[in-house]
Amino acid sequence: MSTRSDLALLTPAEMARADQLAGNGPALMEAAGRAVARAIQARFRPCRAVVLAGPGNNGGDGYVAARHLERAGWDVAVAPLAPPRPGSDAAGAATRWHGPVRPLTAETIARAGLVVDAIFGAGLARPLEPALAELLRGITAPLVAVDVPSGVCGATGAARGFAPQAALTVTFFRCKPGHLLNPGRDLCGELVLADIGLPAWVLDRIRPRAFANGPALWTLPRPGAATHKHSRGHVVVLCGARMPGAARLAARAARRAGAGLVTLACMDAGLARGLRLAEPGLLVSEDPLGALMENLPRAVFLVGPGLPPDDTTRAALAALHAARRATVLDAGALTACTGAPELLPGAALLTPHAGEFTRLFGPPGEDRPATVREAAAATGATVLLKGSDTLIAAPDGEVVINHNAPPWLATGGTGDVLAGMAAALLAQGMPAFQAASAAAWWQGAAARHAGPALLAEDLPEALAATRPV
Repeated sequence: MSTRSDLALLTPAEMARADQLAGNGPALMEAAGRAVARAIQARFRPCRAVVLAGPGNNGGDGYVAARHLERAGWDVAVAPLAPPRPGSDAAGAATRWHGPVRPLTAETIARAGLVVDAIFGAGLARPLEPALAELLRGITAPLVAVDVPSGVCGATGAARGFAPQAALTVTFFRCKPGHLLNPGRDLCGELVLADIGLPAWVLDRIRPRAFANGPALWTLPRPGAATHKHSRGHVVVLCGARMPGAARLAARAARRAGAGLVTLACMDAGLARGLRLAEPGLLVSEDPLGALMENLPRAVFLVGPGLPPDDTTRAALAALHAARRATVLDAGALTACTGAPELLPGAALLTPHAGEFTRLFGPPGEDRPATVREAAAATGATVLLKGSDTLIAAPDGEVVINHNAPPWLATGGTGDVLAGMAAALLAQGMPAFQAASAAAWWQGAAARHAGPALLAEDLPEALAATRPV
């Protein structure tokens, strides 16, 4: 079972610091290259292989991998981009390679049945040279990347101009954000995390601020013998007449995620009558927002699903903001704040998709972890940027990357479900950052359980079967 330490993500600079703290670079390089060779042997049959070796430590790992593959009976050659720096660990690894050395050309690559990309690691800060990019673009054999495919930024997942598609990527000690953030995640193919003997205590010195999402980071509320519906929290979902289905989805998800009471706050009398017939157990109120706030002093308010970004929504946000009520803002509420950013501070959680985020804070850009951190710090709210690689940032700078969401989660209404789940966990006493992280992971698990024919309506029903222990 994973621990919080296991889920830590290290930037390239933090990984370099970990190597430095541990010392004994040659032994670590030997372990890394051996891990690459073992991963290759476990997945591919022996064939003619070529290791493309850069001049740094990534290339040194490649020389070691080539030596271990040759010992195992593989036909291996090394094609260096440039010689390692004299006296470096990579230079030492290169001197222990006694097999063939080929020029790094299209012909060398074309003759190989397997290509090992050990040119540049995760710390590359510039685009690949055009000639090298063209060579890598021409690879047709399966490619195994050491650390990351050359050209992928380990901190952001961005491709520096061009990066090849790997069938397998082998990285070491801890993953990097770029392994989980697209396009890096897709370009890595299958990801193997290898233990190369780095001691876990180096994390205490580094104090990483980014984590892969998982139950080791949070604990869902569990009712006890004395629990009652009021102690499990109350979620109020503001409901508009134009798209009431979105609010209903959010409300159902909130109930399935454990909220003791869920109320649809509907100011349209005709709609309210219809909603009262729709779902037993769901409360429907026509009371003004001010009365709801007065009568439900501890409720969490979810504003946005199905609401238009109009003056009525802005007025509701202003009232909640002035009363310092716990709020989750999604969809129409976020768009309503585009011209009124003063309404964002004080919210507990913001759940924008990329378009909404751009309207509020500007384009996420290449370094999305940094941008989401800045948005959280500026608003004082936890910010959850939805996507296939959802990012959750706390105002103090901690970031979680959620990567368990299947592609079929990309369908209308799933954002409403996520907002309802997060509101329910918040109402049960979870801090906003943990509530958002738990909701994102739990929704991904539920989507996988539901399968590729998923509709948003299926998600609340799948929550019971996938609730983390």
